Order: sequence, then C-alpha cells, then structure tokens
Amino acid sequence: MTTPAVDDASSAHGTTTVGAGRAFAWMLVVTGAAGLLAAWVITLDKFKLLEDPNFTPGCSLNPVVSCGSIMKSDQAAVFGFPNPMLGLVTYGMVVAIGAGLLAGARYRRWFWLGLNAGTLFGVGFCTWLMQQSLYEINALCLWCSLAWVATIIMFWYVTSHNVREGLLPAPRAVRGFLDEFTWLLPALHTGIIGMLILTRWWDFWTG
Repeated sequence: MTTPAVDDASSAHGTTTVGAGRAFAWMLVVTGAAGLLAAWVITLDKFKLLEDPNFTPGCSLNPVVSCGSIMKSDQAAVFGFPNPMLGLVTYGMVVAIGAGLLAGARYRRWFWLGLNAGTLFGVGFCTWLMQQSLYEINALCLWCSLAWVATIIMFWYVTSHNVREGLLPAPRAVRGFLDEFTWLLPALHTGIIGMLILTRWWDFWTG
C-alpha cells in the first residue's frame, strides 16, 4: 500500500501531517467494521445470556467451537465489563479514522503513533485472550477469532505505514521490505494462530 508523502512545508514548522492511500484507508474501514460486527454480536449474545443462563449462542456449534463457554468465563470481563463493549468503542474509532482518510484527512505524527499504540495494545490483548481460550477455557469463539484476525491485520499495516512514512525509525532495508511485503506479516501471524488451533484440538478435528 502506498501513501502520500509527508507535507514538507508543514514539517518545517513542526506540524507535520501525513495522509494515506485509499487501499490503506479501506483496510482500516473493513477491519474496523469486521471487529465491530464481532463485538456487536457477542455483546447481544452476552445480554441474552444474562437474561437466560440456559441461552445457547448461535456460534456454539460443538464442545470446541463454543462461544457460550467463552462468554461465561472470567476472562470475558477482564476490566469489570464484557470485553466486546471495549471493542464497540475501539473498532468504531478505527472505522471513523479510515473514513476520514478516505475523505482526504491528514493526521499529525502523535496521532499515527497513538493509533499504532492502540493497535499494539489490541493485538497484545487478543494474544492473551487467544492463549486463555486455547489453554485455559478450552473453547473457541468464531466471532472472537474474527476480531483477532482483524486486529492483527490492522496492527501490521498501521506499523508498516508508520515505518515507511518515517514516523517510526527503522533501517532502510526494513522500510523497503515493508513497502513490498507488508502482507506477509499478518499472513504469517494469522497462519501461526491457525496452526495452534489445529494442533490444540487435533484429535477433535481429525476424529
């Protein structure tokens, strides 16, 4: 994904603004919307589960793919409220940022670094939730998995954008690699998660 260059004139006055290409902007809109959809569905099912403890979410398909088991766990409300409610806010913000870029918005360095920090927190939180899901709760939620993948793609492309624009310091070789092969990083990251899921319940999938 290519992005417009830094505004040199404004940079000279310490007010650098950086935009982004349409492909990058659409990536934020699509991944943000995917995460928002996942958070919305999980939130609705959580409310139904609170009303009726016997409610079975639609994505509870078998002993492994069991959203209900995830929703009833302590890990599903780490901050004292259901995790997907956090997603409703953060993924919605990502969609808004992507829409702004599509409309021609340009943001300052602190804004881009803030977005990068947010996606880093997101991918770290998703990694912890994945570990808890696979090895503590022993169940998998398909909507959660959608949010994981969306966050992973978001994180790597935002990081790549910031490195290529000089907002994050990196060697020229790294910038060149990211300019051509950014797609490889989320593909590998997602592939590793897929392999962990496959091996964790190998007997179930192949039985």
